[in-house]
Amino acid sequence: MAAPRMLAIGTATQDVFMSSKDLKPLHRQNGEMYEEIKLGAKLTLDTLVFATGGNAMNASVTFARQGLHSSFMGTIGDDPAGEAVQRDLDVENVDASRLKVMPGQLTSYSAVMLASNGERTIFNYSGIKIGEGGIDFDAIEGDWLYVSSLGGTIDQLEQVITTAADKGMKIAFNPGSRELKYPDKIRAVLEDITIFILNKEEMATIVEGTSSEELAQHAAHFVDYAIVTDGPNGVVAVGDGKMVSAGMYEDVKVVDRLGAGDAFGSGLTAAIAQGKPLEDAIILASANSTSVVGKIGAKAGILHQDAELHDMPMKVVRL
Repeated sequence: MAAPRMLAIGTATQDVFMSSKDLKPLHRQNGEMYEEIKLGAKLTLDTLVFATGGNAMNASVTFARQGLHSSFMGTIGDDPAGEAVQRDLDVENVDASRLKVMPGQLTSYSAVMLASNGERTIFNYSGIKIGEGGIDFDAIEGDWLYVSSLGGTIDQLEQVITTAADKGMKIAFNPGSRELKYPDKIRAVLEDITIFILNKEEMATIVEGTSSEELAQHAAHFVDYAIVTDGPNGVVAVGDGKMVSAGMYEDVKVVDRLGAGDAFGSGLTAAIAQGKPLEDAIILASANSTSVVGKIGAKAGILHQDAELHDMPMKVVRL
């Protein structure tokens, strides 16, 4: 049986990660966590790591490392950051034939200041977006489409999803914050979605419900698989005629949370695309996310297909 053909469409970025013991200790103010930088200060960095990331790039690497045929569609500039993106796609055996390079434009770039608890502050330059470079809708083809945010307009996203659905592709959808500003438009495309992934607070803006169980069951009226994540409280997923509730995969020291959501969503999609049961898909997704937060950078911890996985706390209820 041929490996499923996966297409991830969205963003690719160059990230630089920094940490410094010169920062003042973490403290809370008005319910938020802060780490202060004194204006005019010159801080010594203890960590400096360059890596590439971005929602679609992270997903495409998960698919490739899981042994699937992985393609990336996005737009970058003709700058050093764009060269880094191209180099990493090649190293990861991701098909980059749908990658568009725009002369005179800059690739998305982020400077990430890491805190001691694994949280981060991101200084982001959005760079050239896929919609600005023009989307080649004829090139949207394969068995599966994985889409999060295009960094552009909701209308472009709707057209991408409609195009993929018309071509018979299955679609995994994990909307970004920009897309969630348009809940009515997201609801309008759900009939074309196979896997729909959101955290608890986000899902409550799309469907009715208060608990993760209620939200997942209501979302499952529209899609084949409805996934509701809730941080350390785990995940609730509905699909295949059952509801699966799972806790944490492992309690590990969090080094960097960047890319954890992409790792979970793409890991689950990779498993479902290969015909694995929902329980196994949640294990791979959770293990992938857990591995990612233990390393600096969104891709360093992404699992390969030969990684050894173990069981996790899980409850299965037939619906």
